[in-house]
Amino acid sequence: MSGFFKSSIGRKYAMALSAFFLMFFLLQHFAINILSVFSPDAFNEASHFMGTFWAVQYLLQPVLIFGVVFHFIMGFILEAKNRSARVVKYASNNGAANSSWMSRNMIYSGLAILGFIVLHFIDFWLPEINTKYIQGDMSGLLADGDGFRYYEELTHKFVNPIRVVAYIVAFVFLSLHLMHGFSSAFQSSGVSSMRKEKLQLFGKAYAIIIPLGFIFIALYHHFNH
Repeated sequence: MSGFFKSSIGRKYAMALSAFFLMFFLLQHFAINILSVFSPDAFNEASHFMGTFWAVQYLLQPVLIFGVVFHFIMGFILEAKNRSARVVKYASNNGAANSSWMSRNMIYSGLAILGFIVLHFIDFWLPEINTKYIQGDMSGLLADGDGFRYYEELTHKFVNPIRVVAYIVAFVFLSLHLMHGFSSAFQSSGVSSMRKEKLQLFGKAYAIIIPLGFIFIALYHHFNH
């Protein structure tokens, strides 16, 4: 297994698998968040289920955190390997002419997304953990009371225009990251060329629609608070 991760193909394959896992989580996260636009009660109930169901809290949540950490660490490793390889290539040809700007700067979009994830954890995950496991208050998780209130917390975060702008910028970076990430993931997975074209079309749609959906949620709550 250690030899698998030491090989270039093994690292890229592991990177692709972690990317697909995080893309699935992002889709699930969007499906819940978009409920806040149409039905605060439905959003509260879905969030309450995800925030209290034991399998989500004690099984899926640790797997998700591991997936995020693994994906970014593997991304930094691959970037370091790629940069060391480019030193030789750039001496003999123009690297910029052979690759897109996004492919050469995935590390920067990744860092922007990582910064957003940290902010997201500070805004939502840590307060919820504090309410549930440090204060031990489960009574107010769903509606009124002194506990963590999902819809109120969500809409409150989008009152500040600076936070909304930061949110939009982060999802623009995410869209660019996904655009190239999908292509790289499918290439690393070794799918056939015909299937790859269809999957890449789906990937481009995903990379545009999902980030735009999150941006829409932020703007909707900002202008309707």
